[in-house]
Amino acid sequence: MNLVDLNKARDLLLNGEVVAIPTETVYGLGGWIFSEAGLKKIFSTKERPFFDPLIVHINTIEKAKSLTNEWTQVHDVLAKNCWPGPLTLIAKKNEQVNSLITSGLDSVGLRCPNHDVTLKLLAKIEGGIAAPSANKFGKTSPTTSQHVYQEFGESVAILEGGASEVGIESTVVGIQNGKVEIFRPGFYTPTMLSKILNDHGIKIEVVYAESPVAPGQLKHHYMPRIPLIIVPEGFEPESSKAQIGLSFKKPIVWKQPTSSSIASRELYQKMREFDEQGYDIIFAERKSIHSSEEWIGIWNRLEKAKTKSLESKNT
Repeated sequence: MNLVDLNKARDLLLNGEVVAIPTETVYGLGGWIFSEAGLKKIFSTKERPFFDPLIVHINTIEKAKSLTNEWTQVHDVLAKNCWPGPLTLIAKKNEQVNSLITSGLDSVGLRCPNHDVTLKLLAKIEGGIAAPSANKFGKTSPTTSQHVYQEFGESVAILEGGASEVGIESTVVGIQNGKVEIFRPGFYTPTMLSKILNDHGIKIEVVYAESPVAPGQLKHHYMPRIPLIIVPEGFEPESSKAQIGLSFKKPIVWKQPTSSSIASRELYQKMREFDEQGYDIIFAERKSIHSSEEWIGIWNRLEKAKTKSLESKNT
């Protein structure tokens, strides 16, 4: 494994290379925001289309402000209460932000990750680090350095930081149309964000929305190497082979933990483990309790990772 220390990681980034960096959500494939070569290498290494924007990681609110033309009271309150943490804020970019990062859009996603190792790296670098997840485009995100190594081998330097504690990508939020809009669900729910804002005297609706300004918006994303099928509670694979439409010899019925935080932390790890353990199909069982808002980010990932669904509402 191509492990590097903080100083080596900094040198590589400043010289137009990419480095896998740990965060509390997933490992990111980082490039220095002021190196066009490094930014291009993110896309080529991941085999990522240029229309999918990147998130810029910074270690202070001041750095975030330095990259924007618009920093509202809502931005400020959310940043001060959620950073470092798994929340990405969309803001109007300024001329310092390369259009490669934003896919030509006039806004940029900014996040301060809650991980000591990467915060130390960010403190050593001017501006910030653009970083999508450190995996091939559309595939299962990495939550350990070993996952990154399995994806890229020795070709990508890795800054070791242990296993990711949250386990799914950050909540992505924009402020427009007089509302706070969640473009990608994650750890932070509408209830959590509403409470933070209300506690600071800001009365504004928090809603889910879709937007090209956030990454991970394609129909299929996060996909494991074996088929993943969403099924209703109590599903029996052997009695439903005709309905499934796929041949399999060793299925696994995936029952999520009762805790959403544990389910989130284990999500991508389990997708990889099932393949490594020789299963040839995953049946992800959705229960009625999974409709509550703390599960929305998890099921957003499973919906995008699925091959198909056998739930009656989706057939």
